Amino acid sequence: MTANVRNGGAVANGNGASEPFDAAYARRVMWILAALVTLVLYVEGMLTPSLPTIAKQFSISSSQASLILSSYIITGVALSPVVGKLGDIYGKKRMLGIVIAIYAVCVSVTGFSPTFAFMVGARAFQGIGLTIFPLGMSLVREEFPRSLVPRAQGFLSAMFGAGFAISLPLGAWVSNNYGWRVTYHSAIPFVVALAVLVFLFVRESRYRRPEAKVDYVGASMLGLSLALIVLALSEGPSWGWLASSTLALFGIGAILLVPLTLFERRYQRSGGEAILDFRLLRQRNVIVTNLVGAVAGLGMYLALLSLTYLYQVPVAAGGFGKDILGAGVSLVPLAIGMLVFAPVAGILVSRVGTRPITVIGAAVTGLGFLLMVPVQSYDSLLAVEFVVGSGIGIVNAGMINLLVLTVDPRDMGLATSMSAVFRNVGSAIGAPLSGSLLATFTTSYFGQSLPAHDAFAWSFGLAAVAFLFAGGFILFGREVLGRRARPLDASASERPVASSEAAGPAPRPE
Repeated sequence: MTANVRNGGAVANGNGASEPFDAAYARRVMWILAALVTLVLYVEGMLTPSLPTIAKQFSISSSQASLILSSYIITGVALSPVVGKLGDIYGKKRMLGIVIAIYAVCVSVTGFSPTFAFMVGARAFQGIGLTIFPLGMSLVREEFPRSLVPRAQGFLSAMFGAGFAISLPLGAWVSNNYGWRVTYHSAIPFVVALAVLVFLFVRESRYRRPEAKVDYVGASMLGLSLALIVLALSEGPSWGWLASSTLALFGIGAILLVPLTLFERRYQRSGGEAILDFRLLRQRNVIVTNLVGAVAGLGMYLALLSLTYLYQVPVAAGGFGKDILGAGVSLVPLAIGMLVFAPVAGILVSRVGTRPITVIGAAVTGLGFLLMVPVQSYDSLLAVEFVVGSGIGIVNAGMINLLVLTVDPRDMGLATSMSAVFRNVGSAIGAPLSGSLLATFTTSYFGQSLPAHDAFAWSFGLAAVAFLFAGGFILFGREVLGRRARPLDASASERPVASSEAAGPAPRPE
């Protein structure tokens, strides 16, 4: 960063105007939020290498095991817009503290799960941890001037890679030596410590909107619709894809989207702020980033679960025969790629632009997944993993900047929460879709049913298509940075953030 940034005071924005900000405090907030992001991803990532072991312990299929991931995401989908709106009403710091406290309790309970059903339920409550991301992104946008937001968001995006880089080998080591339950118990002190840091060192957000209303009905309908579709994907291989129960879950889940849309439109016309805000979704960049996020989330979780199983399938059955620790270590190149390239993209995006950066990232990721489709040696697969992680890190940094530099600061909580909803919807579908493929394409090994090569080929191929589609769709967005930046259409409420708004509007009286 430049000297004026390090010393605080003011920094020039894109229009040449001066934007005052507290550099020391902004950095402190960013480091605390980065630690929170890393911790949440550690808690979630540490479980991934243990999924095959958990499936054996609870005597469930790979498709049912995917519910351990997707139940967490489903709750996050429903709660993200609710908590984001509550942050706008009562203050983002206050809601962040409440979320961390609830998350700590849920993490503790999950480690003592006696049955598979109990664990899925505990993981569902644990999904409130996903609401930390939109709250954190909004706080960062309030504290940093517009010109420095790309670097700040790029740094936070890099923490996604850091979380996985720490969680995959460390969580796998703990699980391998002490059992997967201990990984949960070991995270509690860190959750409590960060809750204390938020309470002591983070100021309340700059403004509140006490008149705003929370769309509880819309969030509940969206969560229920997604839960039914995910359950159908998870149970389809065992029930039968054409079984009446499977088709009923798919049908009811899809049909619920119709009354959800009608309710959201009516709720918004009556003055409420719906979780699917059609006013924001009419903005080109908002709908583009949300759809790209959903597709990218689907592709990432589709491939992540498949890689976890591929590394642990016996060599004679077409896998690599790793234990939990070996599988966790084998996934580290993916995380390192994200960790290295997300901050690089955050720096380059101001010069190159959000669209080119995101397209490059999507193309790199798609190509990497295509290279995973044929059977490869272990070393070459690790190298391709790094390529995929690099692309994902670049995509994340490009997308979040395109979104937060488009919407009005007053809509930041809602916009980032809605973005999390779309991304998590894709992730929630990607995990059970991968589990379904692993349970559908199988091979017999000493009387044991294991995923066949076709299951992994389909998973990686679909992930590649998802990211290549995302790269093409991002071209429909309007550039907000770099040489090709274009003024947004103010008549459509799609306008750039003025310098007077960059730090947020004046605080309301408490």
